[in-house]
Amino acid sequence: MGTVHAKSLDPLPMHGRDFGVNPDDLIQLPEQEQESKQEVLENKDVVVQHVNIQGLGRTKEDLLGYEISDVFHAKNLIDVMKRAHAARQKLLRLGIFKEVEVLIDTSEGADALPNGLDVTFEVTEIKRLTGSYNTMVGNNEGSMVLGLKLPNVFGRAEKLTFQFSYGTKETSYGLSFFKPQPGYFERNLTLNMYKVTGQFPWSSLKETDRGVSAELNFPLGVTNHSLKWEAVWRELGCLARSASFAVREESGHSLKSALSHTVSIDSRNSAIFPSRGALLRINQELAGYTGGDASFLKEDFELQLNRRLFWDSVLSASLWGGMLYPIGGQPSCIADRFYLGGPTSVRGFGMYSIGPQSEGDYLGGEAYWAGGLHLYTPLPFRPGKGGFGDLFRMHFFLNAGNLCNLNYGSGPQAHLQKLAECIRWSYGAGIVLRLGNIARLELNYCVPMGVQSGDRICDGVQFGAGIRFL
Repeated sequence: MGTVHAKSLDPLPMHGRDFGVNPDDLIQLPEQEQESKQEVLENKDVVVQHVNIQGLGRTKEDLLGYEISDVFHAKNLIDVMKRAHAARQKLLRLGIFKEVEVLIDTSEGADALPNGLDVTFEVTEIKRLTGSYNTMVGNNEGSMVLGLKLPNVFGRAEKLTFQFSYGTKETSYGLSFFKPQPGYFERNLTLNMYKVTGQFPWSSLKETDRGVSAELNFPLGVTNHSLKWEAVWRELGCLARSASFAVREESGHSLKSALSHTVSIDSRNSAIFPSRGALLRINQELAGYTGGDASFLKEDFELQLNRRLFWDSVLSASLWGGMLYPIGGQPSCIADRFYLGGPTSVRGFGMYSIGPQSEGDYLGGEAYWAGGLHLYTPLPFRPGKGGFGDLFRMHFFLNAGNLCNLNYGSGPQAHLQKLAECIRWSYGAGIVLRLGNIARLELNYCVPMGVQSGDRICDGVQFGAGIRFL
């Protein structure tokens, strides 16, 4: 599934080096001796009298107080080491320090207690201006990304980012400001200004978006929430002279102003190769009530369940679905509809080549569903076990889905009946390669079934690259 729309500029991640005092990395001792020494350390009461931070320049001390305050509550030496390590991870997470070292020593001075300890964090701040160059993998597309970052602009972990991206189907640039809440890094605000130019050959369409957005992220219990307002000026045009009349009708300028809310629950142990856990993501978007030409209510969801089986194999099931309801009697725009098909969704079909089409151009749909059942196993004979070989998996899959437009006056039963008609499905097998923990590559042999008139199929080998797979 895909949606043709502008993509906001995401702040570039910054990570510090991962070293320091870690209670899990203690020297291995004979089990009995280790247990006795740990018992002594756990039973020895200590008091953390002072926590010092050395190496600060432009960083405000009040910001760091939230991150290290938990160290004062430690009751024994093992607890001090664990809390100090947790505090160090929080400091690195802020993205403003290149290095953080932890030193634990006995207290000194007139007020020193016999069991008093001083904990010192030695930090090295990131430069005021940093640059980056990397490549980014999207859903079956790649791009080169250049970025300039001003970390810790005002001393409280704010970040100003300029990013330019040049890709196979999309070119974009934009300015982003990121502001976390002190003491609650997961609560943060992001402001964006951007311009995105994209090509969508399956629809013979090109789109240029110029927009601004404000996004608030925050956790609530086991859920994570995102509230977003976006205003975007969209310019649609034909990518080729052979574009259908239906696409030409969509050409021109429009203004969309939308409010959206996303809630997610993610208990997976990995985003790319999960072996256990589940993901539930629900998104709602309302356009038109804050201005603009587009008026619609859009709902979509994603569900994924993973379970480990015998011999390090994993069974995974996923389900996607969505519906777009135009408001005010206006027809929906081709840039707002859902798209389905391709190596990242219903495999064995061409990229976004399922559903309504006109003269070979795919127009998207206002309702869809897609489901997948996958079995991931290690490579035969386990070559490279414990190293490079663990980046690969064998992949057996069964996919199905449908995309269409609905007559909203006919009722829910008619909607379900239409979504159940002309179901496309496919099965096959292949190899999957993990790229870090952000993307993956698939090379599958696919057998498409349930093919309808107008569908483009890929009967045989199909290659896919992306960050989100059915």
